Amino acid sequence: MPTFQQFPLPDAGEGLTEAEIVAWHVAVGDTVEVNQTIVEIETAKSLVDLPSPWAGVVTRLLVEPGQTVDVGTPIIEVDTDPTGAAPDVEAPPSVTSPSGGAVEHGHHGGGNRHAGVEPGGADEIAAARAGRAPEPEARPAAREAVLVGYGLAEPAAGRRGRIADGSAASPAQPAGAAATPSASVVASSPRVSATSSQREATRHALAKPPVRKLARELGVDLDSISPTGPGGIVTREDVLGRAAQAEARTLATYPGDDAPWLASGTVSSDGRQTRVPVKSVRKRTAEAMVASAFTAPHVTVFHTVDVTKTMKLVERLRADREFADVRVTPLLIAAKALMLAVRRHPEINGSWDEATQEIVYKHYINLGIAAATPRGLVVPNMKDAHRLNLKDLAGALADLTATARAGKTSPTDMSDGTITITNVGVFGIDTGTPIINPGEAAILAFGAIREQPWVHKGKIRVRHVTQLALSFDHRLVDGALGAQVLADVARVLHDPSHGLVWG
Repeated sequence: MPTFQQFPLPDAGEGLTEAEIVAWHVAVGDTVEVNQTIVEIETAKSLVDLPSPWAGVVTRLLVEPGQTVDVGTPIIEVDTDPTGAAPDVEAPPSVTSPSGGAVEHGHHGGGNRHAGVEPGGADEIAAARAGRAPEPEARPAAREAVLVGYGLAEPAAGRRGRIADGSAASPAQPAGAAATPSASVVASSPRVSATSSQREATRHALAKPPVRKLARELGVDLDSISPTGPGGIVTREDVLGRAAQAEARTLATYPGDDAPWLASGTVSSDGRQTRVPVKSVRKRTAEAMVASAFTAPHVTVFHTVDVTKTMKLVERLRADREFADVRVTPLLIAAKALMLAVRRHPEINGSWDEATQEIVYKHYINLGIAAATPRGLVVPNMKDAHRLNLKDLAGALADLTATARAGKTSPTDMSDGTITITNVGVFGIDTGTPIINPGEAAILAFGAIREQPWVHKGKIRVRHVTQLALSFDHRLVDGALGAQVLADVARVLHDPSHGLVWG
């Protein structure tokens, strides 16, 4: 007999309690292998691909894309023994129509679920025999019957397709043609979908002629409306409501197509506001920043520094064949300078444990780099960055930022950070007062590098100048320690040769 296994949503890392289903990589009827990627989920920290724990055939997708579900909720069902002794799903029973076509009965057992087609009923068969198309809205969406060989009705601008002269053949199929494909073909047909939202997209809306006329006049697509009338009929109020919503969107300052951050929002009736649910990375970031700002007493110190020698070093490294395959930027030198400063002042590389009333000093540096992504701010970190030479550090930095911007950073890569750099200069910002990443004691803001007049060797010269800002947790880092760390970072950026002495 078929063996159905349901895969519960696992904890993707660090005790996260929920995740959003972003996209399925499999459909009902697909054969999957162990460790094959089946779904992409979005946690509060990153996008994660989940592999299949079993080999078999997908029988049901239990969660729609876009839904947020709790950890432990079943999300997919797989038949791990599709060849077991079970009703023959490769040739589902059918009723022969007067013209020789076939109408599917559908089983009530596991065979139909394997085929990806829910059981039908006598009403649909009778409708086909009578030469009329069944009303799709008149039956529950979860048990929608399908004429074998037909699939669901295709969207069209005119009337719903009909079955002519009592034939069970579709308009795209000659009358009387046999239609007995296997269940796997039905399941894989692009017109047969595994999710109710996709089924809805292929239906024609039910509406009375005056309502259809009103929709045409207002330019409203009936198929895009969720009906509220009895039996799933679109009402006049439904059409007017959709027209008002469309008008509101045209009044909005930022059209949705040009503002992807508004895509999941709801526009107000006057078009002047859009409400977007807070979730995933944005929600987790907000919670962490509020907790940090109101838990750790922040102090920020600033330093303006001449980094002309650092810029010359960057140019030399870019021309060096040893660094030909990596990207060299001033941020690379700033990262190295910060780690050298931490080595000289290891007390800053710690965290405050409120529960145990202890200071936890870390004997390693997991260097975090704040990265702005379309999903919000994330702070992945390079594990044991203090062990990397300058070239390896450049490669790790490039990989880290590229992965973060692609939304593929794993929860592990964002855990156990010890100190962070936020490169606000890439946005042309001089400096700021950054909020400390939770679980750390300090964060360095690296500002824009600009050519400015500067007193150099007693004369005013044009020099490359930047501003640094170091925020730290005043519970375990006093002002003297914070100032010393920032001064050391500035000394290396002013003259990178200090790195040879301190390294």
